[in-house]
Amino acid sequence: MSKHLAIYTGSFDPITLGHLDVLARSRGMFDEVVLAIGRNPNKEALFSADERSALASALVTEMLEKNPQGARIRVDQYVGLTVDYARSVGACAIVRGIRNITDLAGECQLAITNRQVAGIETVFIVTGENFAYTSSSLIKQIAALGGSLDRLTTLVPPIVIEALRVKRMDRTNPLGRLAVDGLIE
Repeated sequence: MSKHLAIYTGSFDPITLGHLDVLARSRGMFDEVVLAIGRNPNKEALFSADERSALASALVTEMLEKNPQGARIRVDQYVGLTVDYARSVGACAIVRGIRNITDLAGECQLAITNRQVAGIETVFIVTGENFAYTSSSLIKQIAALGGSLDRLTTLVPPIVIEALRVKRMDRTNPLGRLAVDGLIE
């Protein structure tokens, strides 16, 4: 009997409750899930890959402690094409979260391409309705433009809120530069 390993890929910059919802749902479908943190060359990263890995690892540990049933989860980082990474770890599928019809359109095109080019299937998991409009980009925008971080508790875990606070105080980070420019009080 073969092992069914899936990769759940994304930049996770920052990781949200919606991401964690999809990860939790995927645990019932596979023997192991790798939360694979990649780089989106079209976006400036708020958190380094190591910071994103540390946040994800802490949240995965918490998830596994609360519910040890289901697939094993590990956190990893990769560079390059997702399909190359999938092959390197022996994945049978790529997990992608779907929030709405807009996500589905783009993800379908990518899934078909990945299947044709690399022979790997994509499994779509529809996120819980509470997270249908949550995105890392939205979280970063709220934080960058001075929104109350305390009001993000329904969108991101508390450790992410604290990490965003630290970034606002770091002048070398995009959030910190905005704060210095006077856009954030």
